Amino acid sequence: MDFSISHLCSVLLILIAGVAHGLEITSQGPTSIEKASSESVKLDCQFSLAPEDSGPLDIEWSLLASDNQKEDKVVILYSGDRAYEDYYPAVKGRAHFNSADPKNGDASINLTGLRSSDTGTYQCKVKKAPGIRSRKMLLTVMVRPSKPRCSADGPTLEGTDVVLRCTSSEGTKPLQYTWEKTSNNKLLPASAVLDPVGGTMNVRNASTSSSGTYRCTAKNHVGMEECILQLGITPPPNTAGIIAGAIIAVLLALIIIAIILFCCCRARNRKKYEKEISYEIREDVPPPKSRVSTARSFTSVGSQRSSLGSMSPSNLHEYALKPQYDKIPSVEEYERPPSHAPLPPPVASKMAGPNLSRMGAIAVMIPAQNRDGSIV
Repeated sequence: MDFSISHLCSVLLILIAGVAHGLEITSQGPTSIEKASSESVKLDCQFSLAPEDSGPLDIEWSLLASDNQKEDKVVILYSGDRAYEDYYPAVKGRAHFNSADPKNGDASINLTGLRSSDTGTYQCKVKKAPGIRSRKMLLTVMVRPSKPRCSADGPTLEGTDVVLRCTSSEGTKPLQYTWEKTSNNKLLPASAVLDPVGGTMNVRNASTSSSGTYRCTAKNHVGMEECILQLGITPPPNTAGIIAGAIIAVLLALIIIAIILFCCCRARNRKKYEKEISYEIREDVPPPKSRVSTARSFTSVGSQRSSLGSMSPSNLHEYALKPQYDKIPSVEEYERPPSHAPLPPPVASKMAGPNLSRMGAIAVMIPAQNRDGSIV
């Protein structure tokens, strides 16, 4: 009886020892890690084997899907004494085993050049028949805040509310913003209201003592950046003087426009009057002076006058047959340009004096005129 009990106890101890010394994951590190982008991280997965674990060793790292409808992505694999590191294109060339021979009990991997897309839950699974063990780790890749931009909204006048803004375009949330004054007494204005999440500082009823240099710092769990703002509070402008100056400027502009319009209208009326005067007939203007007659023309006129005075039916025929150069030229012939030769005179028909008397012709004395129409 005693022998049976002692034999049973020995079997139980052997079984317990076999279970205790089977395949185990021995890593005790944190299961949640936060890292900044572009950094490197080591995902720890140490294991131990027992003599009973005689099967081939397989190590598999996978990125678990956040949605049950999707499949897990195998990141890196060790099987058949060979490492396969190009399973997942997103981490190709950035995932490597920490040990050159993972069979020594180190299944840890290193991820380099971290990106925000690398965030997720990674699982280390070690298989060596008959033992199978796994370990999960949550990796969060955070982006450092970018250099924030500091600015002041609205006019920075004394007596008004001035809002200072600080904004970082990149960075994993939550971002925390802090403001501090770095000049003068280095104390923020008593009326300042801070918003650490939105990054604003509202300085109510700002005074000239609020002027100075301010620094804003944006930070999260993996880094921080800052910007500098120079704030100057100025007294309000003289509103009455500005309004009076504006009114005077408008009046001067109107006066100048009125003067220009008056001068234009006067010049236009003057041109119109001069144009009308040029077409108006003046009665008090004397006639043009007569041109000086040559001796020949006076001789011809005298001879013609004497001829007309002694004209009778008997010598009328002779007068009609006299050359045409004794004839006084008309105004049209006088004004004709010299380049145009005068037309030949019409040939007078020969008619005897008695015939003219029978026809009832009467001798008439024609007074002589000069070229401008005046009687000589």
